[in-house]
Amino acid sequence: MKIGLRTVKTAIAAGLSMFLAQQIGLLYAPAAGIIAILSVGNTKKTSLFTGIGRLVSLAIATLLAFVSFHLLGFGPLGFVLFLFLFIPTAVSFKLTDGIVVNSVLVTHYMMERSFAWPLIGNAFLLMSIGIGFALLFNLYMPDGERALKERQQLVEETFKSLLKDMSIALTEKEKATLPQVCQTLLGDIKQGKQQAMVHSENQWRGEASYYEEYFTMRQSQARLLLEMVDLLQLFWVEEAYTNAFQELLSFTAESFHENNDGKEILAKIAALYEDYRQKPLPQTRAEFENRAQLFQFLQTFKSFIEIKADFSEQIETMER
Repeated sequence: MKIGLRTVKTAIAAGLSMFLAQQIGLLYAPAAGIIAILSVGNTKKTSLFTGIGRLVSLAIATLLAFVSFHLLGFGPLGFVLFLFLFIPTAVSFKLTDGIVVNSVLVTHYMMERSFAWPLIGNAFLLMSIGIGFALLFNLYMPDGERALKERQQLVEETFKSLLKDMSIALTEKEKATLPQVCQTLLGDIKQGKQQAMVHSENQWRGEASYYEEYFTMRQSQARLLLEMVDLLQLFWVEEAYTNAFQELLSFTAESFHENNDGKEILAKIAALYEDYRQKPLPQTRAEFENRAQLFQFLQTFKSFIEIKADFSEQIETMER
């Protein structure tokens, strides 16, 4: 049986919350432990914002419970009225994380049949202790940057491999596996985006979102690459231009890197595009359709590189 880091943090935070609540003489001290269990989130920011939201919703719950129990008594009917009022209010203010835990704390008022200030203070202390220990233990999070860089490397190696295979596919008939590789690439990028989001949520600085932007950029490129692979099934390249197309794809594969701004590749695409436009006009319908699909391939490839060029320019602007 494997015990994860979050399990360890949750268990210790809950135990310490209960212990502290007991030591300072709070009523219903175990509730502090339950609050800690519910407050240990996946990221630092999640835990912080959830904790703040629960304190705010406790204030709202206390006010609505006061009204409900004084109208219908400290019993089931009063509690039902409280839920009818509290749940829609929490939803409208986007405080749904506090519905369950604050409904439990409200039952303390119901059982004590009182809204005395010490009892209200007891509820807020239970909440503060549980949230406080959850936040304390969530200050430590494993550094996810190493895993992100490994994911980056995997994604970029797959891009390189795909571009090389596309170069080979210009002169070979076997192209059926390329769409599958593109889908695998999109899956890896999606996982990278999820990792990047968690990493960003564990940083207090805004610039940590770089990885999210990076994987979003690669996702856009991968979708265009899938379009190029589909087009690759539909056209052929004249023998005189085969080497030029293969060299373009091979050069892109060899120079594919996080820090490549794409300007040199764009220049090569423009030169090939212009050279091909100088060819004599197509003589048959098949030649015309082939030329149109080939131009579409080049235009999509240009967009593929422009996405990276724009990203590099944005990063340079941010670093200035």
